[in-house]
Formats: sequence, C-alpha cells, structure tokens
Amino acid sequence: MQQPHDETPFCMAPDPAPRAPSFTMPTGACDTHFHAFPTGHEHRYVAARSYTPPPLEMSDYARIAETLGLERAVVIQPSVYAEDNAATLAISQSDPERLRAVVSVTNDVTDAELETFHAKGARGIRVNVVDSGGMTFASIDEALAFTARIRDLGWHIEFLAHVENFEDIGAVLAASHVPVVFGHLGYTKTHKGVSDPGFQRFLDAFKQGKAWAKLTGPYRISARDRLPYTDVSDMARALIAANPARLLWGSDWPHVRHTGAMPNDGALLDLLAEWGCDAGLRQQILADNPAALYGFPEVSHKG
Repeated sequence: MQQPHDETPFCMAPDPAPRAPSFTMPTGACDTHFHAFPTGHEHRYVAARSYTPPPLEMSDYARIAETLGLERAVVIQPSVYAEDNAATLAISQSDPERLRAVVSVTNDVTDAELETFHAKGARGIRVNVVDSGGMTFASIDEALAFTARIRDLGWHIEFLAHVENFEDIGAVLAASHVPVVFGHLGYTKTHKGVSDPGFQRFLDAFKQGKAWAKLTGPYRISARDRLPYTDVSDMARALIAANPARLLWGSDWPHVRHTGAMPNDGALLDLLAEWGCDAGLRQQILADNPAALYGFPEVSHKG
C-alpha cells in the first residue's frame, strides 16, 4: 500500500537539460546505475519508504542518455519497490541488447523466478542496507549465503552500504559466491577522508581485485552542496589508481533524495576527466568493465 504523501518526502525532479560531456564517449559507453519510476506503478511503492519519487518514464531517461552519448544502461531496483521488480524488469526487457537490470529479492524467490528475471535482463541482486525498503534479507550474512543460488546465472551482488562500517571487509567478500559491487565509491563520507581505517580496508581489498566499485553519486558523500564536489576527488583518484579494471560509472539519475543543487548529468560525467581519467581509462570504465560484468555483446572501439 502506498503511504500518504504528506508522510513521505517528495524528491526534486532531475535537471531536464543536461549538456553533452566535454570528451568523446567510447563505443558501448554504459551507465551502470539509473532508476525510473513509470506512471502506473505507484501502487508498488512500499509504505515504509524513505522518499516519494517524481513520475519518470524510460523516455525521460532515454533523452538524457542520448545527450550524454550513453549506448547501454543498467536499471537498478530502487528501495521504494522493495522486492517487487515488475517496473524495473519491464524496462530492461524492453531493449535486451542495450539494457540490463539489478533486482531485489528475498530468500523466498524461486529458481524458476530467477530464471525468468534473467531472461528479462537481470544480472545481479541489490542489497540496500541504507534506505527503507531496500534491505530484503534478514542480515548481510543471509544475503551473502543467497549468492550461491545466483552463481550459475553469472550474476553479482551489489551493496549500498557504508564500507567503512565493515570491520572485516575481507570476510564479507570471501563469503560471497559471486562478484561484489559497492555503490557510491563505497559510500564513505568525505569528512572521514581517504585515510579513514575502514575506507583503507576497503581500498586494500579493492586493489586486490576482490570487489568492484561504482563511481556514482559523488554528491551523496560530499560535504559540498553542488558541483564539482572537489572533496570527493581524493577518494575517486585513490580508487582509480588502485584498480581501474574493477571500476564502473553511473549517473545515479534521477538523483533521488538529493537535497543540494540538482547536478547536471553532463557535468557529473565530466568528473571522470577531472579525476584524471584519460581516453584509455574512460574506455575501460565506461565500456569494457560494464560489458564484462553485465554480459553485453562486444563492440568495436572508436578510432
């Protein structure tokens, strides 16, 4: 049941007019993190949610992607839907060559349902321990144990969690039967800094190739209220230097729950260059890495 609107904060709408990035996008460039909230699915919102999103169709996102030069994308199950993946999978199955999905499930999901999700474009499960509705397992240990069931599908598990809070990140990663992805650069707030012991533990594991990280949502960890979020640069550069083969980029469109100045998506993409990513690194992060993780077909490189 949908919660009364006056009890759940509404989100600001995203910037409807992004500018193109300042650099040439590689063939097969992929946005690995966006959400959509198509009209007609409002009844799927869980009552105990953290926000109420504005209605946003896939056509709204498609205009953003075209301007940014994004040819592929991964729609991520938002916490407002909990484990009801109908809206998310309707998007991914609409264009199986260009779209993938990351869904949310519980232990009760059947193997037949997982196979159906796979046929509709799902390639991973999301475990959001931060936002109401997103944590669909009783514990992180339970979620990690569940990964044995998605191993043969070639899926991964994606966490939205503050990595510095894991006292033994190595044990968490070792318990997973599939690749582990962390959103928002690990979600360690910049006031803690790169030297934070928890972030350093994560960085060491990431350097060894034991985890993936998404260069998404810099505004979610920054103390600044608007671009260019300069306090994020040290963390981003540390991850890029540590292991670019395990990095992904995502827009985090439509930037739900963001309370600062709404960022322009083209300017967010340009942060890759500001963080020191040359054309070769952008090729790897924007195209090659997501193709490998999400199972997109190989493409010929530009140039």
